[in-house]
Amino acid sequence: MSLNATPSGERTHIGIFGRTNAGKSSLINALTSQTLAVVSGVAGTTTDPVSKAMEILPLGPVLLTDTAGLDDKSELGEMRVSQSMKVLNSTDIALVVIDAEIGISQSDNEFIEKLKGLKTPFIIVMNKSDKLDEIPDDSENTIYVSAENGYNINKLREAMAKMVTNKEEIPVVRDLLKEGDLVVLVIPIDESAPKGRLILPQQQTIRDILEAGAVAVSCRDSELETTLRSLSKKPAMVITDSQAFKKVSEIVPEDIQLTSFSILMARHKGGLKNAVKGVTALDSLNDGDKILIAEGCTHHRQCNDIGTVKLPNMILKYTGKNLEFSHSSGKEFPEDLSGYKMVVHCGGCTLNEREMKHRNKTALSQNIPITNYGIAIAQCTGILKRSVKLFPDIYHLL
Repeated sequence: MSLNATPSGERTHIGIFGRTNAGKSSLINALTSQTLAVVSGVAGTTTDPVSKAMEILPLGPVLLTDTAGLDDKSELGEMRVSQSMKVLNSTDIALVVIDAEIGISQSDNEFIEKLKGLKTPFIIVMNKSDKLDEIPDDSENTIYVSAENGYNINKLREAMAKMVTNKEEIPVVRDLLKEGDLVVLVIPIDESAPKGRLILPQQQTIRDILEAGAVAVSCRDSELETTLRSLSKKPAMVITDSQAFKKVSEIVPEDIQLTSFSILMARHKGGLKNAVKGVTALDSLNDGDKILIAEGCTHHRQCNDIGTVKLPNMILKYTGKNLEFSHSSGKEFPEDLSGYKMVVHCGGCTLNEREMKHRNKTALSQNIPITNYGIAIAQCTGILKRSVKLFPDIYHLL
């Protein structure tokens, strides 16, 4: 997969924050060596957050987000600042841009304290240093730069790259495989499947299998039995689309590990343990309870859509209760979950790990159980234990 093709959920998310006219947009242009952001001396040029997928060496693939001034006092300023704050939910590295001639204000310090509270890695970028009579020495997390003439821009890039290098990542599946293993991927092709392509979790899983030196064999659920019989050796694992979980579990022998793309994505994003704990809430629901079905992406709803049709029907059948379902998609995840009895979230392939952890934290801080599509479907079909057996630290929770 090239850097240009890297999904947004796998990119390093860099948020650019600061007061109006501190030079945030100019800094983005300097970092990327391109004119991506509109630069103007007029206050409030950048209104809503604007994101752009880019490659910045030596960081690699990133998602840069330019935000409105944190001191925006215009008529819509409060809403703009609120949108800027939402960007923090997915920010891996925050660049706090300061006009070096003016210095750090009280509002800047308050924002920096907020970053510390959120444990968001940050760098204070003292921009417009070319206008100073004498440029002070850089400190541990403060770098003096000039977006105008490029001074210290490379140093800033290297400082961000060091933060990325120190970040731990949970693989999709490659750490569960050894070289030469055979993995069967079950990918139903029905009316809800995208035309001419595989969905993102399937693409990422195949890539991870190849990086492990293992072999990926793909088939539809209708050809699974024939595929298994034709293999020269027993597969180490079968990974299925969650919608075909029940049918696949009946075909795959018990001595072959079985899981789903959605469960692997939940683990990859750091939310699998919460999802397994949260799914037990299905057994304590009552008539009239409200469930939030949340998706990270936005897409055209099919007539037999998993989030709006299939999954709610499974839950209704499993619980036998008269339940109410609400839906959210994309970045619109409610901060107030008090009206819900539980949240069922997709695998989050289009969201980065930090955003998914924020959503988990939001739910758990309000004592709202949160689970995952694949885990919920596995519970509803009676195969939850089998589907997480390959994760010993998770399996013992059941």
